[in-house]
Amino acid sequence: MRYVVPIGRICYSLIFLLAGPKHFQSGLAAYAAAAGVPLAKVAVPAAGVFCILGGLSILLGYRARRGAWLIVLFLVPVTLFMHRFWGLSDAQAAAMQQVNFLKNLSMLGAALMITRLGSGPCSLRD
Repeated sequence: MRYVVPIGRICYSLIFLLAGPKHFQSGLAAYAAAAGVPLAKVAVPAAGVFCILGGLSILLGYRARRGAWLIVLFLVPVTLFMHRFWGLSDAQAAAMQQVNFLKNLSMLGAALMITRLGSGPCSLRD
C-alpha cells in the first residue's frame, strides 16, 4: 500500500507534464485567443509553465502543495474559458466541451486535495 499514493501522483501529473510543452506552440495561443482568452499570447505560455512546474512538483512530491496550487491556477481559467459548453449550438461540440469541463473539474478537486493533504509517502519534500 506504500506505493499507491506515488503511483497516483504519477498518473495525475502525466496529463500536465504532457500538455505543458504544447502551450509553447503558436497554434494553441491562437486557439485560445479565438475562444476569448485575454492576452492569450502571454497567458498560454504562462499556463504551460504552471502545468510543467506543478506537474513535476506533484510527480516528485517536492513542495507538492505549492505545485498543486499552480495546477489550480492553471485549471480554473482553462476550465472556464476553454470548455464553455453552455450556450454552444452544436450539440456534439457542447457534449465534448462538457466532458472536458467535468474532467478539468475532477482534476481541480484532486489538486485542491493535494493542497490540503500534501504529497504522501515516497516524496522528496512536502
